[in-house]
Amino acid sequence: MLIGLLAIIVIAAIVFLYCIKPNTGRRQEMAVFEEKYIAHRGLFDNETDRPENSLPAFRKAVECGYGIELDVQLTTDHKLVVFHDESLKRMCGADYILHECTYAQLQQYTLGVSQEKIPLFEDVLKVVDGKVPLIVEVKSEGDWKETTKTMAEIMDHYDGCYCMESFHPLAVEWFRKNRPQIIRGQLSTNYFKDEPKRKWWEKFTLTCLLFNFRAKPDFIAYNHIWSGVWAYKLCRRLFDVENVAWTIRSQEELERAKKVFQVIIFDSFIPKGR
Repeated sequence: MLIGLLAIIVIAAIVFLYCIKPNTGRRQEMAVFEEKYIAHRGLFDNETDRPENSLPAFRKAVECGYGIELDVQLTTDHKLVVFHDESLKRMCGADYILHECTYAQLQQYTLGVSQEKIPLFEDVLKVVDGKVPLIVEVKSEGDWKETTKTMAEIMDHYDGCYCMESFHPLAVEWFRKNRPQIIRGQLSTNYFKDEPKRKWWEKFTLTCLLFNFRAKPDFIAYNHIWSGVWAYKLCRRLFDVENVAWTIRSQEELERAKKVFQVIIFDSFIPKGR
């Protein structure tokens, strides 16, 4: 009986390690993202005319030489726009769900206290124009598969350096299967702390990165405050994966994060160095 129990434990451990194993063969291709700090949603200030995920915020990031991380979602009329939240409420003061709106409807609202509108992804790419590295997050709200496919098709015509990331493991897997040459990353966090409304098995599988065997991410982008989560810690120590920190909001946090992460995504302050 004891031998049987030990066998079950060993098999479970092997399966677990198989599931969390990322792709570690392309770390050298992440070097360009390590060289610059990455401005979260552009170099923004929501109390000014340079709000998050706006054209002025992206222009400022480019001017200052920072890389850029941004978020894409799809409207009902198949326009890919750059916006983070599922709802327009926080940034636009309108109680609507973005993926249930047309692009024309979105243009009725402004971002924060500015007169800026939610931009088209293609207009943002014209601003970035390959001058700095770009991390594109595919949001899982709405039709994640169509959002992923649309983003990929647009980026097929972009000459600059970019990688993709998503909280949705199947969006990352889609890139593995359909755009294998593109660097891809798995976003994650401690779902037990950050998203308590999810079912327990969802929290466990996503926190522990158990879909890595399907997505085979080239990097893990983890909420830096939960870098001590045992499964993530095990993943990075056993497999020497590239680690991306989100989101650093002070120089003090940055100095701590450097001990774990190779790539830094920041906002709300101007980091020193690099």
